[in-house]
Amino acid sequence: MDALTLLFGEGRDLSSLQMRARAAATFLAVLVFIRISGRRSFGQRSPFDLVVAILLGATMSRAIVGASPALATFVASLVIVVMHRALAWACVRSHALEVLVGGVERRLYRDGNFDRQQMLAALVSKTDILETVRKELGTEALDKVQGAILERNGEISIIRKSTAG
Repeated sequence: MDALTLLFGEGRDLSSLQMRARAAATFLAVLVFIRISGRRSFGQRSPFDLVVAILLGATMSRAIVGASPALATFVASLVIVVMHRALAWACVRSHALEVLVGGVERRLYRDGNFDRQQMLAALVSKTDILETVRKELGTEALDKVQGAILERNGEISIIRKSTAG
């Protein structure tokens, strides 16, 4: 039995020490993968970026518990990260691809009027908008709101009316 097999084990019959060693190695590998992927994967939390986080978690956990060979799991995870990075790079250079992958923002409310068509397309209710107004402005009064926009990451941004003038 070689040293790596002794330390990391093989298959699903792993000792507590081997699972700890795999967890430590996986943790370090994921840190490297996150650095390769870039800050946007874990900072912006758009659906596009969340896919990488979910897939990495699901894939790398298999290496820890021995459900898949560790090296193959690391390589598969690296492929996911590199594909994400390449697609993000392409989105920066192609507006059409960016819209396809990341979506577009939707103006849900403007100058006292709810845009029912945009709200229906985004599956956002008036209650969702009012909840965001309460959270961001501390009021239910829409007279202080110029607009509400559903951002690409799923959050609703509230634009306050200008107090000048």
